[in-house]
Amino acid sequence: MVKSGEKWGKGVKEMFLGEYRHSLDDKGRLFIPAKLRDALGKHFFISKGFDHCLMIYDEEQWKLFSDKLNALSMGQKTNRDIKRFFFSGADEFSCDKQGRVLLSASLREHAGIGKDTVIVGVGDKAEIWSAERWQARNAAAEQMIEEGLDDLNLDI
Repeated sequence: MVKSGEKWGKGVKEMFLGEYRHSLDDKGRLFIPAKLRDALGKHFFISKGFDHCLMIYDEEQWKLFSDKLNALSMGQKTNRDIKRFFFSGADEFSCDKQGRVLLSASLREHAGIGKDTVIVGVGDKAEIWSAERWQARNAAAEQMIEEGLDDLNLDI
């Protein structure tokens, strides 16, 4: 975890960084690395995410995200579907004494998680991927970045 804005004395916020590989135990529990647990706090939220992963939010980021979802008008079918997708696929979690969380069968099914997982930091949240899907997604992203880096005009 890195504190964002620390150098300039602005709002300090935890950033989720890194890649962590872990396996589910026989009961479907996933170990959350201590670094992430510290940044997430005592209670956090896991939801279905994009690209068939799971998203992990600390309480602050979950509130921001859920406020945006709740602001969507229920008068539009797309908005209703979006709200249903995220809220039905979310739950509040806290780690047990060994630093594990029990992922529900529906969350595991959404992400295609069997046994091996990868937890990746993506800035203001983290994601949980099946190891196989992460490897494929990461390889595709790397190729896309290599092919399109000139178009991005990034000064890195």
